[in-house]
Amino acid sequence: MSQYRSAIAMSAKQPQGVQSFSWRQKIQWVRQPMDLLETLTGQYGDTFSMPGGSKRASMIFTSDPQGIREIFATDSNCLDSGRAAGVQLPLLGPNSLIALDGERHKRQRKLLMPPFHGERMRSYGELIREITHQVTGEWAIDSPFSMREAMQAISFRVILKAVFGIADGPRYDRLKAVLMARLNPRRPLVTTLMLMFPVLQKDWGRWSPWGRMMEQQRQIDELLYAEISDRRANFDPSRTDILSLMMAAQDENGEAMSDEELRDELITLLVAGHETTATALAWALYWVHHQPEVGEKLRRELDGLAEKTDPNEILKLPYLNAVVQETLRMYPVVMFALPRLVKAPVQILGYDLEPGSVISPCIYLTHHRSDLYPEPKEFRPERFLEKQFLQSEYLPFGGGNRRCIGLAFALFEMKLVLATVLSNWEMELASSQPIKPVRRGLLIAPENGVPMVVKGKRTQPQPVLERS
Repeated sequence: MSQYRSAIAMSAKQPQGVQSFSWRQKIQWVRQPMDLLETLTGQYGDTFSMPGGSKRASMIFTSDPQGIREIFATDSNCLDSGRAAGVQLPLLGPNSLIALDGERHKRQRKLLMPPFHGERMRSYGELIREITHQVTGEWAIDSPFSMREAMQAISFRVILKAVFGIADGPRYDRLKAVLMARLNPRRPLVTTLMLMFPVLQKDWGRWSPWGRMMEQQRQIDELLYAEISDRRANFDPSRTDILSLMMAAQDENGEAMSDEELRDELITLLVAGHETTATALAWALYWVHHQPEVGEKLRRELDGLAEKTDPNEILKLPYLNAVVQETLRMYPVVMFALPRLVKAPVQILGYDLEPGSVISPCIYLTHHRSDLYPEPKEFRPERFLEKQFLQSEYLPFGGGNRRCIGLAFALFEMKLVLATVLSNWEMELASSQPIKPVRRGLLIAPENGVPMVVKGKRTQPQPVLERS
């Protein structure tokens, strides 16, 4: 980014930017948000303001690594996220870790940390691998399909089994059906508009878009509370699913999470870990096949695994790690880190921010800085073999006290699914046309879901990743 632009911005007392969007900009924000972000940073520099929605006059965004470092390092008593900062996701509930701030956020985060400890997380390796084999085993040869939908099927089953710990049966089937309907709306653009503009959130019965969403939410809640009730009545301390571990966790006062807290955290883990992981996997498989040299190099690394290698060893593969990191750099699933509300006067990048201001790191713009990532529009995994990036330079999972709690689980799932798919199947893209990123709700998703065609099983699948 231009030092000249940055110097101009610093001369102002407050970040410059757009006070209100034109209708053209509003449409662009809904349909092509990344183009608008690049236009604004070109006009105003690395730090700028833009309209913040109906409840806030404006928000400040920055892609300056120094500013991001300052945001992540600032004490949560001065700068914190949560519902007051504008985190308004109706499905999550008021006890969601994302919606909490202050001491309640610290307590809840401590309670949720143990289930995501490295060793516990890696115990799910065999489950992830088996689910991947189940889903891919249903693929039809030479029949185009959406890779994103296939990856959604994998990530969804992983969450129902590893996180919720729900056994096969009527409740599993009902929860799967209603959750899939809720998370994959028939008209995603309408859902996006409702999430972005609260004025559209009107419940006029189950035939209205918002009313239908609320009815789905009521059904989800009924099923989840029934599962929580059954678990409490028949608690089994030997279970290792994340719900069971959450139920067993206690804070320093010996208090466990309430039913409402468990429900809200389960939904948060589902929303934060299902579509995000599936979308990132679809992007990774697109790049691996769009750039054959990347796929060839990655398969050579996978084929070099010794027989009977523990699936956890996949975590250590350098090129696989680089492909995953570059995927999350190129099109980070979310464009922004969680917004921070200024609770006490604070200075960021020389700007004096007063209480009530809201500032957020822009992940997408940071990942596309040419001074950090030469030729940022090029997919080049090697950049992550050549250099280690700071959290203020590479932040697909956010940072500071709001860094995604499921980071390790998501990376583990991505690597294991990619390794299993690429070791066992020969595939190709259904079209040679480049796939563009589009907004899907709050995420950056591949247009048309990455249509692909399976050509057959690999002639020499790797034994350690082959279905036993």
